[in-house]
Amino acid sequence: MPMYMDIHVVPGATAEDVAKAHLSDVEAQKEHGVEYVKYWFNDSCGKIFCLVNAPNPEAAERVHREAHGLVAEKIIEVQPEIAEGFLGGVDTNPAGAAVHPGGTANDRDPGIRTILFTDIVNSTTITQELGDDAAMEMLRIHDRIVREALAESAGREIKHTGDGIMASFPSVARAIQCAVAIQRGFDAHEATEPAHPVKVRIGVSAGEPVAEHDDLFGAAVQLASRACGQAAAGGILVSTAVRELCVGKGFTFEPRGPFELKGFSELIPLYEVVWRE
Repeated sequence: MPMYMDIHVVPGATAEDVAKAHLSDVEAQKEHGVEYVKYWFNDSCGKIFCLVNAPNPEAAERVHREAHGLVAEKIIEVQPEIAEGFLGGVDTNPAGAAVHPGGTANDRDPGIRTILFTDIVNSTTITQELGDDAAMEMLRIHDRIVREALAESAGREIKHTGDGIMASFPSVARAIQCAVAIQRGFDAHEATEPAHPVKVRIGVSAGEPVAEHDDLFGAAVQLASRACGQAAAGGILVSTAVRELCVGKGFTFEPRGPFELKGFSELIPLYEVVWRE
């Protein structure tokens, strides 16, 4: 059965309001062959994201209409493995709301995710100059350092890009901590293996499950990738959203740009994480 995510915007909604609506969905869904699995609620802006298995969008909409009348602004189809990769197999509280890993029933997960890209600098040139064996060893070093940092930071590897890794985090602070740990890991490698340094750039962005485009984390993914492409060797560039979500968390940022990025109609400012002591 296809999986969908629907998006509601209900200004002023409370956690109790959303919980009641979800329970009404669960009561009404059986006769329509629909299963509302869980929901994410961002109470700061009244946005609700519901994950649902349904034969088609119309069936999911009928359940909402009959249960409480709160029809979604939009419904998009999502691939279960992609939803799992970005959002993770998060637990739910008794009301069906997604909660942060290890959190209490009131520690609701708003669905915001931070996306991180790594990229080995000059990987193609290194392959041409040193050969495939040297390139594969460089890639093994990259993968080991990045995956160790992800494991320590509760990051989820979404995919390997060939010369880098794409990952998702439920916490923006954890994502920045991970990025810094990655760069320090490569610095430590170079200190012990100065003849075989590996240089990496990192880009980080954050966003809601569905923003302007009908694509799961589409804008956040694209911006993180573009930021990675603009970063220098050993650098970490982040979006404005990441910097704002990190206020008061002890990180230092320096403005860069603005940049003309492919896929974005306006010039985009980015910020460099100051990580070297």
